[in-house]
Amino acid sequence: MWNHILVNPWNKLPENFTVDLQQLDDGQAIDKRAYPDLQAMMDDAHAQGLSPMICSSYRAPEKQEYLFDDKIRRCEEQGYSKDEACKVAATWVALPGTSEHQTGLALDIVSSNNQTLEKEQENTPEQQWLINNSYKYGFILRYPSDKSNITGISYEPWHYRYVGREAAKIIHDRGICLEEYLDSLKSVSKQN
Repeated sequence: MWNHILVNPWNKLPENFTVDLQQLDDGQAIDKRAYPDLQAMMDDAHAQGLSPMICSSYRAPEKQEYLFDDKIRRCEEQGYSKDEACKVAATWVALPGTSEHQTGLALDIVSSNNQTLEKEQENTPEQQWLINNSYKYGFILRYPSDKSNITGISYEPWHYRYVGREAAKIIHDRGICLEEYLDSLKSVSKQN
């Protein structure tokens, strides 16, 4: 399925991957097929008096390359060797071709009152609402704190991924990540 594409450090996007984007009012963009559910989620959050803000969405490969190189540079400034900086950077910023942002299905959503991409983001009312409700709209918290060894990405309480309502409910209810969900589908298909 289009919304179950697995992109992580071990699964690159196909070279010919394209996405049909819906531009958002704030300059962000998302896969057109996910847009209605995103709009419903943001509208409902605002109706609760919350102020979620999309700070990152679709990224072109060139943008992903820039972000990765910048993270390496910042790690080197902290004293890491070039090799160490590359390894550390890859746990925080995906290598080009391995970023979910390139799918048009991933969003970084923060509180408009706290726009930092830090662990403390999880304590904002916006994140608490999203953590408890995003699955109802087809979105999952993509990189949970207890799944880094499976996802290959450090905990990001602001990174949401569209997988569709049915899959999101299963992932939420079982407390699993996308990789585990997709593995469970493979197991079921092998049994049939």
